[in-house]
Amino acid sequence: MKTAESIKTRICPNCGASYTGVSATSRYAEYDCICPDCGVKEALESIGVLQDEQKKIIETIHAYMG
Repeated sequence: MKTAESIKTRICPNCGASYTGVSATSRYAEYDCICPDCGVKEALESIGVLQDEQKKIIETIHAYMG
């Protein structure tokens, strides 16, 4: 069941993109909640994944999540 919280449109303070759904928690003190894509990027960066590969991974996630 979707709640009002999960369908509220937000603006990511990191990248400026609008998104709905659950926010990701930033690994950095600069931001509290960020969009899911930025959350994935931060996680991948933390384990040394290069930006080109990050982009491919996020594109794959979008392709399978709809």
